[in-house]
Amino acid sequence: MGISPIGWLHTLGSLPAIPLAAYMLLKYGRIAPETKPGRAYFWFMLLGALTVYPIAQQPVSLILATVTLVVLLTGYGLAKWRPAQRPWIYFQTVSLSLSVFLLMVPTVTESLRRLPVGNPLVTDLKDPLLLSVQGLVLLALIVGVPLQMRALYQQRTR
Repeated sequence: MGISPIGWLHTLGSLPAIPLAAYMLLKYGRIAPETKPGRAYFWFMLLGALTVYPIAQQPVSLILATVTLVVLLTGYGLAKWRPAQRPWIYFQTVSLSLSVFLLMVPTVTESLRRLPVGNPLVTDLKDPLLLSVQGLVLLALIVGVPLQMRALYQQRTR
């Protein structure tokens, strides 16, 4: 597969964030920083984002890592230093949903470009399969965030 030791650290370090995100989205309807899975998600995401810098081979990877760090730290910063007004939870939720999106786009891209070993499903970044899967990830974000906002609003009005 040709993955360096730091590449393995990046891959294996960030993979647990995927089931943690799925679990929280199903259980809480959002990434919940105040929970044990939320705290674990933060550390796995941080490890994954920081280890992009030494292994990135394209500028877009560095941009994605930087944006991921910004939305991750914004979301968790809002959880730690809750502003007095309630809208912080909406910004936190959007921010952390973006972190999941920014985790999934490179994950599906690299998975389809590397697996199965020796005969990957995708060899070109413009492959229709890859673009379709990336589009589904984007669609999940576009549909999911408004649903999260509605759920938060409904919780607030109860």
